[in-house]
Amino acid sequence: MANTGNTLLALITGAAIGAGLGLLYAPDSGEKTRKRLKDESGKAQDRFNKKYTETSSNLTDKARKARLEFEERLGETLSSASHKADDILSAMESKLEELRKQNAKLQKEGKTKEAESTTKKAVV
Repeated sequence: MANTGNTLLALITGAAIGAGLGLLYAPDSGEKTRKRLKDESGKAQDRFNKKYTETSSNLTDKARKARLEFEERLGETLSSASHKADDILSAMESKLEELRKQNAKLQKEGKTKEAESTTKKAVV
C-alpha cells in the first residue's frame, strides 16, 4: 500500500513540476499557455483518477483474496482440531472402559476375600 501511495505522490508531483516548467518555457501567448495548462491539468486529473480507480480495485481484490484464504485456513484448522478431539475422546473412552473392568475385577476380588473371611470366622 505504501508503494501505491508513493506512486500517486510521484504522479501528482510530476504533473505539478511539468506544469511549472511549461509556464517558464512557454513561447506561446498567455491565452494559449492558460489553455494548455488547463488541458494538461485535466489530463493529470484523468491519470490520477484512473490510477486511483486501479489502486482501489486492486486493494478490493487483495482484501477479498485474503478473506477467502483466511476462511480456508480457518476451516482446515477447525477440521484438524475436530479430528484430534475425536482421537482424544476415543482414547479416553478406551481408558474408561479399562478402568471399569479393573474396578469390576477388584470388586469381585473384594467380595471373594470377604466371603473367605466370613467362612474362616464361621469355621473358627
